[in-house]
Amino acid sequence: MDRSDVTLERMRTFVRVAERGSLSAVARELGVGQSTVTRHLRELEDAVGVPLLSRTTRRVTMTDEGSRYYADSVQILRLVEQAGDEARGTRGASAGTIRISCTAALGVLHISRLIFAFQDRYPDIGVDLSLTDERIDLVREGVDIALRLGPLTDSSMKLRALGQSRRLLVAAPAYLAARGRPAVPQDLPGHEGIRMSNIAGSDTLALQGPGGERHAVPFGGRFRVDHGLAAREALVAGRGIAPAHPWLVDDLLAAGRLEVILPDYAPPSIPLSMLIVPERAGIARVRLLVDFLAERIGGIPGIEKPRSER
Repeated sequence: MDRSDVTLERMRTFVRVAERGSLSAVARELGVGQSTVTRHLRELEDAVGVPLLSRTTRRVTMTDEGSRYYADSVQILRLVEQAGDEARGTRGASAGTIRISCTAALGVLHISRLIFAFQDRYPDIGVDLSLTDERIDLVREGVDIALRLGPLTDSSMKLRALGQSRRLLVAAPAYLAARGRPAVPQDLPGHEGIRMSNIAGSDTLALQGPGGERHAVPFGGRFRVDHGLAAREALVAGRGIAPAHPWLVDDLLAAGRLEVILPDYAPPSIPLSMLIVPERAGIARVRLLVDFLAERIGGIPGIEKPRSER
């Protein structure tokens, strides 16, 4: 075989096997027999001239050459797709699939509903929503758009600032009845704090007072968790005090199941941003979802849009 045998079909098969780590899973996904997937991989490796995958009885992993070839293949396949969309013009805008990654709790409580509304408007666009608080490699995972809370450092992605997510201190009435209500920030070290284990420095709580003064108080507790929905459950169960985003607890506050404490002392707001893979930014359906989310995100409780958009 020669390089002309490197077909897009074989390249797509390789990319999906590299991502899923399973020939049988990709065969089911593509609706073909496993022998067809195996043949595509063998023919591609013959054409390229190096082994791309290492196969064992338990899993399939990429070789070093395969890892490099995967990254290039993803870029090529995306450019091919984008070229097709641009050739079709607006006719290609309302079909195809978008892959989006989102901070888990925000995705469950709010972003999923926005996606439902988006698909009601564009019924032929599929959306693959992945919920994770990890900072994943968007290109490697095949993601088009990511919504992330917190500071970002990946300068290779297009960034669109969506606003700031306010926070407030909350606790359950039962907890406050048993342990007392803090009157000033200096009372907090004597309380149980519900802390996020995936956030650095969660053992210190930063607060800004009514006059702009800043406080940094020790914040300890017996329960730490790496998921916002579990922190929400811990709050309702009366396990302690936590800084929380309004979008995480607004319904619980309205129902009286949680109360705001120290309302004059606010934890710093957290930036909410959208990351877009540059090679996908020009695809019509991706642009539609980016603009739709940017427009609707300000309706989520506690999200303050950038000053230029207010």
